[in-house]
Amino acid sequence: MIISLSGNLHAVGEESVVISVPPFEYEVMVADYTRRQLQSKVGQETRLETLEFIDGNAAQGGRLTPRLIGFLTLPERQFFELFCSVDGVGTKKALRAMVRPVKELAVLIEQQDAKSLSALPGIGPATSERIIAKLRRKMPRFALMVDRDQPGDQPDLSTAVVSDTFEALLALGHGESDARTLIDEAIAGGNRFKDSESLLTAIYQKRHGGT
Repeated sequence: MIISLSGNLHAVGEESVVISVPPFEYEVMVADYTRRQLQSKVGQETRLETLEFIDGNAAQGGRLTPRLIGFLTLPERQFFELFCSVDGVGTKKALRAMVRPVKELAVLIEQQDAKSLSALPGIGPATSERIIAKLRRKMPRFALMVDRDQPGDQPDLSTAVVSDTFEALLALGHGESDARTLIDEAIAGGNRFKDSESLLTAIYQKRHGGT
């Protein structure tokens, strides 16, 4: 199974991108949010975390076609897999629906915002309720993801660090909402934290007026 691709971003289409890994070129389906992130990177070396799926319906005599789906980070791929696991969603509907950053979608699910979820392409009121019921308690680590707009490899590193910090704050007696707010405030300045201990230190320094 192909779990990642690294190569030159040859082209960006409406629903897919082409990655050149000589002597092959791979067509990789992407969600709209991912496509927008890649538009300015044509010609650059790009790495995508990937999933494979079979497109088509053999029961109806249709052609079965193996396809790849690409994501900018591993947490985004993990979120997509969870999203697809909800009854009535599936691969193609999930791709259509992911027009916003995973962090924003996770917050909507965690906060049980069925109205906003049902406004996503292909997701109606009934499906949004199923998404919330199945995934709400699995969203905290995705809701803490750092936006892709930040430079370098900050998103991957910080996702792991803030996830550990979130769990530590819960163990220290903070509620989920309070813990997320404390972390968001601490990382708002763009500082990088090598581990959860340094992030916790920054959180409590900020809370007590330190520097």
